[in-house]
Amino acid sequence: MASNLKEITGSLLSAIGTIQAAIGSTPQLSLSEDQRFQLRLIGNVLQALGSGVTADGETTASFEKLGYQIQATGNSTVIVGMLIYRSSDPITKEKWIITGLWMQALGSFLVASDEWADHTKGVWENTIGALLQGIGNSLQAISGIQTLQNNQSDQRIIGVVGSWIQAVGTVISFIGAFQEE
Repeated sequence: MASNLKEITGSLLSAIGTIQAAIGSTPQLSLSEDQRFQLRLIGNVLQALGSGVTADGETTASFEKLGYQIQATGNSTVIVGMLIYRSSDPITKEKWIITGLWMQALGSFLVASDEWADHTKGVWENTIGALLQGIGNSLQAISGIQTLQNNQSDQRIIGVVGSWIQAVGTVISFIGAFQEE
């Protein structure tokens, strides 16, 4: 597969996965806990796959490539937390998820910094999309920290808002990738 096609495909997979995970994180939707779990799990798998494919499409070593690799690792860390510690140890599960979210945020900010210096079509969309993804991941991680501290005030809504900010960012990044390639 050509590198430009890999980047577009990876970006599309990430967008689909992020939207799916955001739907699973939205308590206002009438879904069972198992449906929510499955949406979040499969969404994170698609995000990890998308980030990995996008990184593979980057032909040279760069902060952008490293950022996508870190994002894929972050999603994989979230998946480990969701699967291994699903019911046995909720505190450890939350710590794995928080760690994965911070890794995704770091990866997103690395991508944004590299895109900022780029002079190709789609630079604004790619930069803004990556920044929104990093902000969304950070809000989700903060929500997880508040959950661990038993601060129930606004922690759930912060995580939901973060999920949707991340989703908007991935869609904008997909538009930018399509324009760039």
